[in-house]
Amino acid sequence: MDEKKYNDSEDIFSKILRAGRRTYFFDVRSTKAGDYYLTISESKKFTNDDGSFYFKKHKIYLYKEDFHGFTELLNEMTKYIIDEKGLEVISERHQKDYVKPEIKTEETNVKDESSNENLSDDDPDSI
Repeated sequence: MDEKKYNDSEDIFSKILRAGRRTYFFDVRSTKAGDYYLTISESKKFTNDDGSFYFKKHKIYLYKEDFHGFTELLNEMTKYIIDEKGLEVISERHQKDYVKPEIKTEETNVKDESSNENLSDDDPDSI
């Protein structure tokens, strides 16, 4: 009996983003018909009580007909988050220690004109 390696999708192009305990995999794959689609996978590392570890994985399949809408919503959502909360990352682990930085206002030095009694506005060389 012939054994055939069955692969329902062929990897075409891949990129990896490591982010702490999470790793994101971006993979362009090929359908049986030869068209391309994108899979975005999140793999998150967890530790058991005995010290061993395991991964939880989640995957999104994104097809060409959805690229435009997905990209628009992703951009809208990321812009909203940045506009509302800024770029500073606040970690849950450090929430109890988090102190919002004070915003320093720019002070303008305004001199009292009465202290310039001896200066003449007419001749700058008289100073």
